[in-house]
Amino acid sequence: MEAFRDMEDVSFWLLNLLGANRAETQQRKVLGRHEQMVERLLETQDGADQQLRETLAVEEEVARSLLELKECTSLGGTELQQLEVEIQKASKEDACVQARLCQLTTELQELREMEADLQRQEREMDEDTTITIPSAVYVAQLYHRISKIEWDYECEPGMIKGIHHGPTVAQPIHLDSAQLSQKFISDYLWSLVDTTW
Repeated sequence: MEAFRDMEDVSFWLLNLLGANRAETQQRKVLGRHEQMVERLLETQDGADQQLRETLAVEEEVARSLLELKECTSLGGTELQQLEVEIQKASKEDACVQARLCQLTTELQELREMEADLQRQEREMDEDTTITIPSAVYVAQLYHRISKIEWDYECEPGMIKGIHHGPTVAQPIHLDSAQLSQKFISDYLWSLVDTTW
């Protein structure tokens, strides 16, 4: 019986030993799994950190693009406002030019009528031989009365000189036809003519 008891003790001790070995094996397995889980967790965390950095970089790029777009939109709005102001200004100038053109057309028509009237009077005067005035002198006197310009006929060739006797102040005229266009000279001289009749 004692041998049986010794055998039982040995069996119990072997079972404990085997149990301890299993526990250690299981503990190793659990520790191995734990290490794998920690490694996976660290890998997942590294991946998440990488994705977070990439997401932040993308968000930063999107924010930069949005700010640039807002700046471009703001500049475009400013340019649009400037264009609208310029369009309004051009419309006003166009209205002024149209009004001035109508006025000049009317004045031109009146001058043509006056010229026709003068030609008619010239013909009548030519028919009436009691007073004979050379037509060039008569036209020069008429132009002087209309334009109020006293010409300097002794100036150098290519120069246009004279004095315009305006409503308040006499103004000298000194133009070089070699440097200025005929249109500019004509427009300038017409601008001196008083339009109030």
